[in-house]
Parts: sequence; C-alpha cells; structure tokens
Amino acid sequence: MLLKKLFFIILGLTISWTPISAGADDSFDFMDDEFDTDYAEETYDTDDFSVEENSDIAFADSDDSATDSEPVDVSSSTLNPGSGLVNVEDFDIAGFMLGMSFDDVYNLYNNWGNLYRPIKKGSLVYDIPADWKNNLDYECRQAGVIQPNKLKKCINGLARSRGLLYISVVHLERAKTGEKINLFFTSNATDNLVYKIEYKNDADDVPGRNQKFADQRDKKILAFWKTVVKKYGMPNSGNDQWIMSTNAYDPKMTAYAGALVLVDENRHVEDENKSVQQSRDNFRAKPYAF
Repeated sequence: MLLKKLFFIILGLTISWTPISAGADDSFDFMDDEFDTDYAEETYDTDDFSVEENSDIAFADSDDSATDSEPVDVSSSTLNPGSGLVNVEDFDIAGFMLGMSFDDVYNLYNNWGNLYRPIKKGSLVYDIPADWKNNLDYECRQAGVIQPNKLKKCINGLARSRGLLYISVVHLERAKTGEKINLFFTSNATDNLVYKIEYKNDADDVPGRNQKFADQRDKKILAFWKTVVKKYGMPNSGNDQWIMSTNAYDPKMTAYAGALVLVDENRHVEDENKSVQQSRDNFRAKPYAF
C-alpha cells in the first residue's frame, strides 16, 4: 500500500531529473585480479570476468549465482483505461536491452566509462540446458562414469565439445552506489541472447528501525520512482508495469521499490521448447535390434 501511495504522489509532482552519466565522478579503477577463464569463450577477452573458484563451471543453480529460480507470473497483462501500448522492446536499463548477445553486452560494458563492472567472483555463470544435461549424464553413465566429480567433468566436457555450454547469466555492479544488474541469456539453441534484465539499488534498504530510517526509505523510493517515470513514462498496466501488448508473454517491464525487471517471456519459452525438442531428437539411445 505504501508503494502505491508513493506512486500516486508522483502524479502531482513536477519531476526534475538528471540522467546518470559516465562522467569523471562515476569512474573507478579497473580490477587487476586475474580470473579463472578455463571455460570462457576463446573469442572474448575475459580479463575482467570470472567464474567460480575451485569449480569447473559456475552453474546457474549454484547458491550465489543466478536468481532466476522463482516461477514466472504471467497470469495477467491488462491495459489501464485511457493508456496506450508502449514499445517495451526499445527499453533499456543502463544501456542494456533485450535481445543483446554477449558480444553486445561486452562491448557496451567496455564503452560505458566503467560505470558498471563485473562482480569480483562469479561474474560469468555458465550452464547446460537441463534436458541436454540429462542426455549427457546418460551417455557418461553408459560409458561407466559414475563417480560424482568424474561424472561432472564428463558432462561438462561433452557439453563444451558439442557447443551446449553457454553463458547463462552475467552479473554486473556499480560499486560506488551499490547498484546491481543481472543479465539472463537464452541457450545456444536460440543464439544465446538476453531475455531478462534485473536491476537493483538500495532504495528499499534501511539501516535501522527508527522512524527516521522509515522516512529516509520512503523518500529514497519516491526519488527512485520519479526517475523511473521520467525515463519510461507512466506505467500503462496497473501501477507498476509497462506492456507492449495484452499478451502476458510479450516483453514487459515491472518496477518494484528500488528494482526493475525487463523480460521477454516469449524468447525464454521459445528457447526452452527448442532445447527440449533438440535434446529429444539427439538422445543417443542404445542401438537396440529387434
């Protein structure tokens, strides 16, 4: 309720906002650490990216990597009375857009004046489509590999050799302000493109329980909403969503207290369906004779 009240306050405000720029005040030094890039694509200069230490691959289901584990809510997508549809496909968050390749993301990051940097550990998360992982597990077990560590290496080796290993998530941060961006990618079945962008800042964080902290939190959230409306316009679906059609799977953006989520569920679902079909078509069953 508080968020809704704050949001409607914005309707009566004259919004004054200066876009964030990559000026001298926002820059900070490059990281000098050297990272384990054993499973990085050879075509990329990955000095500023990392995978999990002491692990062959930073998997998307590890405890401190991806956050894309909750069910997706696509139950409704309705247009507010008097509102028009907006081209959400053209939206960006700090310059990052849906449909970008890793090359696009990497080039933007390098030309962004160091505003956002890869996090220091696990900035690149690699994965294998779940159904393909089951295929490879079967093949390795049929070859007599059952010890957990050896089985994992067998699966990873087969996935890499067959082009199934893909960049699943890229984690970026702006250390000066504590802002974070997570970029989620489809598999190689659909060209390994961004289908979801998560942005988070500290507007919803408070250091204590006193009334002054609650007041500070409310003001931070209000200031955040003002900048959101300035950049994207008023939500056209409910109090917190921007939609380009009433099809809930089409690209849309949702705003939260200190967070934004830009997602294309059509792209995500298409990728999952294609990966499942390809894994079924290419399952290496025993050569039965009857």
